[in-house]
Amino acid sequence: MESNCLVTTPIYYVNAKPHLGHLYTTIVADVFCRFNTMQGIESFLLTGTDEHGDKIAAAAKKNNITPQEYADKISATFRNLWPQFNVKPDYFIRTTFTEHKNTVTNILQKIYDQGDIYFNEYEGLYCFDCERFYQERELVNGLCPDHKTKLKTIREANYFFSMSKYQDWLIDYIKKNPDFLQPSQYKKEILSFLKEPLDDLCISRPKARLSWGITLPFDDNYVTYVWFDALLNYISALGYPDGNLFKKYWNNTHHIVAKDIIKPHGIYWPIILKAIGLPMYKSLHIHGYWNIDKNKMSKSLGNIIVPEELLKKYGTDAVRFAIMREMAFGFDTNFSEDLIIRRINSDLANNFGNLVSRTLSMTHKYFDGVVPEPCELKEHIVLRDKAIEVVESFENNMEKFKFHKALISIGELIATMNKYIDEKAPWELAKNENDRDKLKSVIYGLLEGLRIVSGLIYPFMPQTSRNLQDYLGLDCYDIYYDIDCLKSWSILKPNLKVKKQTKLFPRIEV
Repeated sequence: MESNCLVTTPIYYVNAKPHLGHLYTTIVADVFCRFNTMQGIESFLLTGTDEHGDKIAAAAKKNNITPQEYADKISATFRNLWPQFNVKPDYFIRTTFTEHKNTVTNILQKIYDQGDIYFNEYEGLYCFDCERFYQERELVNGLCPDHKTKLKTIREANYFFSMSKYQDWLIDYIKKNPDFLQPSQYKKEILSFLKEPLDDLCISRPKARLSWGITLPFDDNYVTYVWFDALLNYISALGYPDGNLFKKYWNNTHHIVAKDIIKPHGIYWPIILKAIGLPMYKSLHIHGYWNIDKNKMSKSLGNIIVPEELLKKYGTDAVRFAIMREMAFGFDTNFSEDLIIRRINSDLANNFGNLVSRTLSMTHKYFDGVVPEPCELKEHIVLRDKAIEVVESFENNMEKFKFHKALISIGELIATMNKYIDEKAPWELAKNENDRDKLKSVIYGLLEGLRIVSGLIYPFMPQTSRNLQDYLGLDCYDIYYDIDCLKSWSILKPNLKVKKQTKLFPRIEV
């Protein structure tokens, strides 16, 4: 097992403010980093903003400000959003940073000097929203597959990166490395695309048409194509080629993206890395779309969900839980606020919150809020066995990016504990002094189960996790997130004082 791990989101384009799609990708990255922490793996979370290109220049002009001023404004909305959702990136990269621009320039010169960049005139179908040329075979009913708009035929002289010479190498690499593209349906999609001859990549735009970009080092009449610029953030942020962060993290890199940018990340980026002689990233993890009324949510279609509005209504951890529970990673999911409300009321308020409230209340009622000494393991062995089973299932699903299944398994443990209360009926045991030892064991088993639940929910609901551990009298939080600790039973020390807890998740009345 690797001891270090780089986890990245795409750098988000600053032509508009953040929406639910950005939020989901970033929370997935944060959840995976926190899970790595539970396994003793040191993670570095990288995110940021992509700030060059046609759309940024157009948006700035529309707002009567410079492209840099516009980029500064929108980039700040992304940077300021993440802490509100308990995401704390280790680095926030911007493509307008001098260090990044220098890295792009140096790599362009390197590839040019080795003969992988050439000058040619080209005519093709261009989507200004995507800022890329399309082949006829990629269109849907003659329109851009993402924006449903008609493309414009453009003829101009540009510089091209010889991707085609690396096509056979890439096909072979993907086939020999089954975990490189995940889930598997996207591996099939990329290999299907690569069955056709791969066109060389136009990596420049003439300044006569677009001046907002990084100037090519070998021709100052052109700026760099925004995707070539943006992809290099993953190594420029680490101080490539000699930075300590690059040496420490690059060999175990996990990229997380939505499926609309699978081609740049699954084809362009590996070939760029091959051309400059770098080892490949470990895995590209691709998730589906959030659909609104069965249409892809996007800025261009105007059907976006604003994260701040969800935050105000439902709170950080509830939103994190709901979107991670609802989407099966890799597949499209329909979004509605009803689904968030259902998740909060059913999973969080009725099941989880009620379990915590009942257990802590009984601990105070029968033992003055002190964790009792368990007398009979047989009384809570069913909880022990279920907890160990759930922790193993949780770990397996998290490693495979099956986050919704990890949450389902936690829900199964919570359901088992609620059923256990009903079956053991502690209120009846409390009536008979002869059942005192049995009562102690029942309450201890429930509190120990909550300790394990508090660790399992940490990647998804970090503040709730900490609150619950605080209710249980646990003060050394990091120990109780450790996956090996969660696989052990009877860790909770008797005589700890538990708190009287208020409602974790109040029901939402509709």
